[in-house]
Amino acid sequence: MAVVVPFKALRPQRQYVKAVASCPYDVVTTEEARKITAGNPLSFLRVEKSEIEALSCSGIGTDNVYEMARLNLNRLMQEGILFQEKKACFYVYRQRMASHEQYGIAGGISVAEYESGQLKKHELTRTDKEIDRIRHITAVNAQTGPVFVTYRCQDSIDRIVEKVVMDQPEYDFTADDGVSHTVWVIKDEKEIKTVANEFAKIDTLYIADGHHRAAAAAAVGKMRREQNPGNRGDEAYNYIMAVLFPHDQLKIWEYNRVVKDIPAFPDGREFFHKIGEKFMITGDFREKSPGRPGEFGMYLGRKWYKLTLRDNLYDGNNPVRNTDVSILQNHLLGPILGIHDARIDGRIEFVGGIRGCEELERLVDSGEFTIAFSLYPITMAQLMDVVDAGGIMPPKSTWFAPKPASGIFICLFN
Repeated sequence: MAVVVPFKALRPQRQYVKAVASCPYDVVTTEEARKITAGNPLSFLRVEKSEIEALSCSGIGTDNVYEMARLNLNRLMQEGILFQEKKACFYVYRQRMASHEQYGIAGGISVAEYESGQLKKHELTRTDKEIDRIRHITAVNAQTGPVFVTYRCQDSIDRIVEKVVMDQPEYDFTADDGVSHTVWVIKDEKEIKTVANEFAKIDTLYIADGHHRAAAAAAVGKMRREQNPGNRGDEAYNYIMAVLFPHDQLKIWEYNRVVKDIPAFPDGREFFHKIGEKFMITGDFREKSPGRPGEFGMYLGRKWYKLTLRDNLYDGNNPVRNTDVSILQNHLLGPILGIHDARIDGRIEFVGGIRGCEELERLVDSGEFTIAFSLYPITMAQLMDVVDAGGIMPPKSTWFAPKPASGIFICLFN
């Protein structure tokens, strides 16, 4: 049974929502965030990625980054840019990107669901990133970015959403990146109860994106419970703020790789020979992006190659090892390039497929990286099969887009 509850969102006044709403903190660099926020004092990146303003700090993790986040959030509240809902509500949140659209419901998921494993994750988290978000939540006394959650679609929930969106929306705007955001507020007590009851019929929820935010929210909730002898269980810190989307509406993009250097081989042909032991190599790969699982694009020396895994290397009994991310890692990145743990190796970086193969070419041609790999995206069915089997996906396996914006919903710990 999934415990999903309404919450008293701290959110922007209607006339400010476009200026406030921002991309999630972890999809842009500090420099990109500075450019995005230039001339916009209301951007929520000033709260979520406050190092762009903490000029005297030495980097993420210093106290004044979190103090700046607290001051910026308080300023938005004091100036009346943000207000808190008077009663707990659910919110229907629609996103449109080109021809794709997805409808989610914003609410709170019980921390107990995360701790018990009923809110399932498909990625391991990094301790340093968890600590960063824990310190951020503690400093601002709020969860500032929703966790992106999915569930196996339910007709009953779809029908509720279809009814709600017939009314006038609370917000309706298009962000600078072309993604439109529309929000309806569910205030009626009967409708709120119906939403909660329908989610209670769902056995399992899955984290699509925001594993570090979820882990940090759960950790802060645990600490707050221990510090509060009178904990009732309904306090805001006992829930993880999330937007829950049905699985059949989500789009997963590929998550590509770029590597800074490759090992030196006495004979330049040896590199291709080693790859050829595991993959069939085709030159002049004009498509650049693979057309099916088991195929990869490789960009090296301003040329594209297609790599196709040899049939005898598939593991028919292991859904994790048969994902393309695992195939590339286990048969090329690890044994040939020496990248044995992509979570911590500084030689590799990850590029969301939404940026296109042109971004891979740019990074390699600039000299910052030596080689790039384009992948075929994993499917939602694959992802759920892996998680249901108790598996964990390799790092940076999925890039969901569009992602829920930050700053539209904030869960304040009163």
